[in-house]
Amino acid sequence: MNRLFGTAKPVVKPTLNDATSSMDKTEENIDTKLSKLDKELARYTEQTKKMKPGPAKQQVQKRAMALLKQKKMYEAQKGRIMDQKFNVEQIQFAQDGLKNTIDTAKAMKDATKDLKKQMKQVNIDQVEDMQDDMADMLEEADAIQDALGRSYNTEDVDEADLEAELAAMEEDPSLFFESQDEGQGEADYLGLELPAASTEMNSLSDQTAESQPQGMPAVA
Repeated sequence: MNRLFGTAKPVVKPTLNDATSSMDKTEENIDTKLSKLDKELARYTEQTKKMKPGPAKQQVQKRAMALLKQKKMYEAQKGRIMDQKFNVEQIQFAQDGLKNTIDTAKAMKDATKDLKKQMKQVNIDQVEDMQDDMADMLEEADAIQDALGRSYNTEDVDEADLEAELAAMEEDPSLFFESQDEGQGEADYLGLELPAASTEMNSLSDQTAESQPQGMPAVA
C-alpha cells in the first residue's frame, strides 16, 4: 500500500517563532505599500494646488481620495498585525520564563542530591574531635614557647617600687640623669685651644735671650 499511495508527509506544527516571522514579513510588505501610497498622495496633492477648479481637478481629487482610503485600510491592517505580534511575543516570553524555571528547578534538584551524597562522607563528630585536638596542640605549643622564653636568676622587682622611682624621676630628673650643662662644661674643658700657651712660651724664651751677655751661649 505504501508503494502504491506513498507515505503521508509528517505535518510540521507551526511555532511561535514561525508566526512572528510571518507577521514581520507581512508588516514589511504593508510598510512598502504605505510608502508608495504616500509618494502618490504627495504628487496628487501638489498637482491639485496648481490646477484650476474644474472637472480635471475633481478627477485628480477623486483619485487622491481613493488612495487615502487605501492608506487607511493598510494602516488598520498594520495595527492589527502589531497587536497580534505583541500577543505572540507575550506568550513566547511566558514560555521562555517557564522553561528557565523548569531548568533551574531541575538543576537545584540534582545539586541537592549531590550535596546529600557529599554530606554522607563527612562525620561531624570527627570534625569536632579534630578541632579539639588542634586546640590542645596549640595550647601545648604556647606552653612550650613560654617555657623557652623564661628568664633565669632574675630578681623579682616590686611594681610599687618602680612606680615610686618613676614619680621621683618626674619630680627631679637631675637626681637620676646627668644635666646637659655639666656635659657642655666638660666638653669645653676638653676643647681648650693650646696655641695660646705656646705663644706665652715663645715670649718667655725671647726675654731670656736678651738678658744674657753677648758672646755667651744662649741657654736652651
